[in-house]
Amino acid sequence: MKTIRTGIVGAAGYTGGELVRLLVHHPQVELVWIHSNSQKGKKLEEVHPDLIGDASLVFTDQVDSKNLDLVFLCLPHGEARPFLEKQSFAEKTVIIDLSTDFRDESNGFVYGLPETNKDQIQQALKIANPGCFATCIQLAVAPAIKQGWVQDNLHVSGITGSTGAGKSLSATTHFSHRNQNVSVYKLFTHQHLKEINQTFGKLNTGFDQQVLFVPYRGNFTRGIWVTAYFPFEGSLEEAYQVYGDFYQNAAYTHVSKNDIDLKQVVNTNKCLVHLKKEAGQLVAYAAIDNLLKGASGQAVQNMNLAFGLEEKAGLQLKSVAF
Repeated sequence: MKTIRTGIVGAAGYTGGELVRLLVHHPQVELVWIHSNSQKGKKLEEVHPDLIGDASLVFTDQVDSKNLDLVFLCLPHGEARPFLEKQSFAEKTVIIDLSTDFRDESNGFVYGLPETNKDQIQQALKIANPGCFATCIQLAVAPAIKQGWVQDNLHVSGITGSTGAGKSLSATTHFSHRNQNVSVYKLFTHQHLKEINQTFGKLNTGFDQQVLFVPYRGNFTRGIWVTAYFPFEGSLEEAYQVYGDFYQNAAYTHVSKNDIDLKQVVNTNKCLVHLKKEAGQLVAYAAIDNLLKGASGQAVQNMNLAFGLEEKAGLQLKSVAF
């Protein structure tokens, strides 16, 4: 198979940097250029020092759309749509957008959650990569939604590392604020709720319950932990059977009957799901790395599917473990 000629727009940030780290070692990818308006002219290792010796790339503020098989958009939310209105790519160039701009599947984009949309992704030229919290929440409860088990409000809490806020500094991302601290933000109004409800509506057309989501800022750098629960009359064994069947062909989502923890998924493209039955509630725990399965790793997974590659190509990563 030929090498996939690839460019990254917005390669200086956290998600762009993670994409570079994955793609420079991907066996089927030739990373042709890396784009950044703010870092133009700088060598790769000047912006991402850990990549010294891995590639001899220089940031450019120019977008070369010729002879390109694939482009990743790692632009801030709200900037991908106007970018594509101004920039033209060849008709067969695959576009994978990591912002929120096309997650409503407008402009011909397919929503890129492989566990629920794999067949469409394999045929797509435009893919909207899911959000990090959206990925973790959907994978925590998608089997239950499909079964029609959620008949009341779905209660969800989730905590994310500081990298989830992006590379630009703000009052809530400074070390002095994050260290030894936890806080709530966007109570019940998080932007990822739109895509979550969109997926749940496709899995079960009768689903019209509220997703009451409490997001927390954590005092760690990367990872997401989600806890979701709802009234459930069935047995824990039944729940595990349904979840196991739902994810039996998933490349990276694993249902564990053992307790899980965040370090099992950090620096991997895995999502781990664990279930409990307490006080008449089915409780689902889920954990991902927000920069990998929640962003760049899932984008590469979608690339593999779109180009007919082995789904795990370039994604055999090691967890931190301890």
